[in-house]
Amino acid sequence: MYPCFLKRFIDFVVVFWVLAVIWPILLSIVIWLHFANKGAGAFFTQERPGKHGEIFKVIKFKTMTDECEEDGNLLPDEKRLTKIGKFVRSTSIDELPQLINVLKGDMALIGPRPLLPQYFPLYSKEQARRHEVRPGITGWAQVNGRNAISWTKKFELDVWYVDHCSFLLDLRIIFLTIKKVFVREGINSNTSVTMEPFTGNN
Repeated sequence: MYPCFLKRFIDFVVVFWVLAVIWPILLSIVIWLHFANKGAGAFFTQERPGKHGEIFKVIKFKTMTDECEEDGNLLPDEKRLTKIGKFVRSTSIDELPQLINVLKGDMALIGPRPLLPQYFPLYSKEQARRHEVRPGITGWAQVNGRNAISWTKKFELDVWYVDHCSFLLDLRIIFLTIKKVFVREGINSNTSVTMEPFTGNN
């Protein structure tokens, strides 16, 4: 009952009222990032697979500039990540625009994080089960290591959530997410400012 019907209803009601309250804050962040990103904009969208692998466009705050090297290629992530962008990323503020995705039904508040479409051929049959539910803004893997754990462990946690989804578990994940935001744990991987790409063997 909860995963099939109540979860979506609760997500819609909660997000509707949250957006009604925080829209002035979101507007301030948009203006702030517009200038910090040197005209590169405050948002970016990216295609991601949702429930049953259906593609949608995820919305996030942009935390990097579009500065390029002399040959026209983008500078490395660590050089394009601004100080303001680093703060926005470390506090998970960059995820807030995804509330619009939740309102539209593309995502849920809680669920496996939506990853890149090109990872599809690399999943094992068990790992692909993460797409049996709507992807979430936060999830079981995010409160158990986020970018500081391996892809293999992350997928194990995602599938565990699919098999154990419940209202009480979602409440627990929400409280743990709030704690993680304040502690700022697991934001980066051990070797990069962002998570390394999934190659099918990590």
